[in-house]
Amino acid sequence: MTSAPLDLLVLGSGVAGLSAAVRAAGTHGLRTGVITKGGLDLATTRWAQGGVAAALSGNVEEIDLHLADTLAAGAGLCDFDAVRVLVDEGPRRVEELIALGAEFDRDERGNLELAREGGHSVARVVHAGGAATGAEIERALVAAVRRTAAVLHEHTFALDLMIEDGCCVGVQAIDPNGQVTQVRARNVLLATGGAGQLFAITTNPSVATGDGVAMALRAGVAIADLEFFQFHPTALYHPGIPRPLLSEALRGHGALLRDSAGERFVDEMLPRDVVSRAILAEMLEQHTDHVWLDATGLDHFAERFPTIYSDLVASGLDPMTDWLPVAPAAHHQCGGIVTDLFGATSMPGLWAAGETACSGVHGANRLASNSLLEGMVFGPRAIESIASGAFGPSATGAMRSVLGFAESDDPTLSILGVALPLPQTSTADETSPADVTSPADVTGTPVTNLQAGSSSVTPQSLKRGLQQAMSTDAGVQRSAETLERVTLVIAQVMAELAPMDQQEVAVAEVQNLAQIAQTLVAAALARTESRGTHARLDYPGLDPAQAHRLVVGS
Repeated sequence: MTSAPLDLLVLGSGVAGLSAAVRAAGTHGLRTGVITKGGLDLATTRWAQGGVAAALSGNVEEIDLHLADTLAAGAGLCDFDAVRVLVDEGPRRVEELIALGAEFDRDERGNLELAREGGHSVARVVHAGGAATGAEIERALVAAVRRTAAVLHEHTFALDLMIEDGCCVGVQAIDPNGQVTQVRARNVLLATGGAGQLFAITTNPSVATGDGVAMALRAGVAIADLEFFQFHPTALYHPGIPRPLLSEALRGHGALLRDSAGERFVDEMLPRDVVSRAILAEMLEQHTDHVWLDATGLDHFAERFPTIYSDLVASGLDPMTDWLPVAPAAHHQCGGIVTDLFGATSMPGLWAAGETACSGVHGANRLASNSLLEGMVFGPRAIESIASGAFGPSATGAMRSVLGFAESDDPTLSILGVALPLPQTSTADETSPADVTSPADVTGTPVTNLQAGSSSVTPQSLKRGLQQAMSTDAGVQRSAETLERVTLVIAQVMAELAPMDQQEVAVAEVQNLAQIAQTLVAAALARTESRGTHARLDYPGLDPAQAHRLVVGS
């Protein structure tokens, strides 16, 4: 693909990767390449509706309030310094995006319109097209990257990291013709997004298979916080995937959650993990597969939220007269590849940003609309560090959980890291179809057994079985019993994948999902408490002694 090594190879074309590529090529003149397994404009960012949270006034008190809201949502596991970087630098990154041509919603006087979302104490979220913020951000960044990047590899699947002398020097990839090739670079930035496809019901597109985290796991790079996977409480109950998302902005403008009797049952503006669990409790109690979002009292719905309105009309719903069926859906991976405050991972030459990374800003639960902001802040920070000549990690931010606390003994920074051994995969002989029970999901639908050894087993059937098991046994709520049950399913999936062609994209994607599932479940079993998005039925309370990160790799 490329003869000479690039200065920087970016994997992924969401907000983190594209922000980094623009900064690298446009500001610093680095020879930059981008690999994305779909089209440049088809990353998860495109589906982000909520907006970008930032204290745009620049007022110190407002910035500190954003910091306090983020720390509160993170349930004791946010890295203070990382959150400080996020809220301090966020406003400038929003302004830079506007300078690139992103058009956010404004009032009749030309001022940016600000919305309030769950977990936020004030209105500070900017939107585009009511609920098309991700698409607008991606449009602006894609145009800038096409102008500045030296090499673009679209429809190209990254298989594995290339490692020489303990350093990352590029990736092996499958090109659009199905050929395995190498792309070498002095620095590699993983910005491959999350792994929403772990679950049967998700707001994430089909490309969200956790490829970057899985590659890092195989290379022994430090990973943390995978047990914290955020479910969005109000995805439209709809047969399609990704599930249409009914933005938190609707609740911020006054939409109400109602049960089957029409009664409210939760404060709609609480953090997402709280609202998701409240919805699930109602569904279980009332034996239904959804609750209702009542937006009939919102004025000018079609003008305020044109994208959502279009989705609803396409589904045969009128938000001005109809209550909208909603249920939780897998939405955001809070953990990932551990980084320092500059995006460096535990492997020299390898960087990470955005949903792929564990930067420390989300802790146990992401504050609404901080995800796009994280990519916009930490992607460019990695580039500034690369341009300055840095090559390996420093003991800052979440990386202190891996390297220790050399630079500070401040107790507010002491989110310790506890080593979690890599899970051992059972062999095909140890896991038989009889070992795998068939639980029912929250709607009462049986989860079908995987038919081990059957000629009908395909990567697609294995993926569906894994998704069903993860949704039922490792989703909004977990217990030792359900997590041990899904462990058997994961082992069976991995055993069935072993003889398949590992250089086939469909096989590689399921392999990546299974490896992440294995680590997520191991961490969820080890965390014997309920904190943030991690809810254990058998350990319902928060344990202050477990205010640490569970770290796999080094």
